[in-house]
Amino acid sequence: MSDEALEFTEAAQPAVEEQASQDTSPEITITLRRGQLFAIVLPLVFLFGLGLGYLVWGRAPAEAAVTAAEASSPGASEAQDQEAASSTPQQVVRYDVPTDGDPALGPANAAITIIEFSDYECPYCQRWHAEVFERLMNTYADQVRLVYRDFPLTSIHPNAFAAAEAANCANEQGGFWNFHDRLFSMELGLSSQAYQQYARQLGLDEEAFKECLDSGRYQEEVQSDFDYAAELGVRSTPTFFINGIAVVGAQPYEVFQQIIDKELAGEIP
Repeated sequence: MSDEALEFTEAAQPAVEEQASQDTSPEITITLRRGQLFAIVLPLVFLFGLGLGYLVWGRAPAEAAVTAAEASSPGASEAQDQEAASSTPQQVVRYDVPTDGDPALGPANAAITIIEFSDYECPYCQRWHAEVFERLMNTYADQVRLVYRDFPLTSIHPNAFAAAEAANCANEQGGFWNFHDRLFSMELGLSSQAYQQYARQLGLDEEAFKECLDSGRYQEEVQSDFDYAAELGVRSTPTFFINGIAVVGAQPYEVFQQIIDKELAGEIP
């Protein structure tokens, strides 16, 4: 009810009087102040609105629930089954995601390009790397190219951004993928000391690596990856694009295998 509908003029505030016009019985006066009038009217308006709302809106969810139950029930009609079977397959959405010159593993002319947006401090990314990454690349060694792009979720992973910078510094010396593996192993955790130790283990030029890290020259690169992915709609890690087809989360090997095999066979529109 609008404010305008609740306004009363000052003239309405005085008492309402009922008087017998001709007899001599005592005069009876009934006085309703503004607050008392509201106390009577508002509950009635509320109950009226509640009933009206039920009549208008209450039916829709119930009808939708019945429709969904009927459609999903084991006894759905044969006509429904035939209609579903004859329906045209839904077109798969493909996103045009550039590799942006980021580190890549696999043949440049591979039939399948997987672009991964990931976070070195994300436990799900670590799990995918441990359980799927190596097996996938070994199985499709000549057919898959994996491109790694950064999406550090700094609000929950405070070390992820610096780890991404360190990996880019290792990439300067051709050590990206080995460094990438060390970061996901979490053998020494994620810290400046750990990055320096990983560089030492991999035989990188430690001074050049330290200078790169201290200079912060890959901050813009990491931020650019993050900003692009966020604009694209990426919200969590890991997120993958298999020839542009989005796969969200640390999905098992079989999910990637199914999509890749169908894509290689030309079965995905």
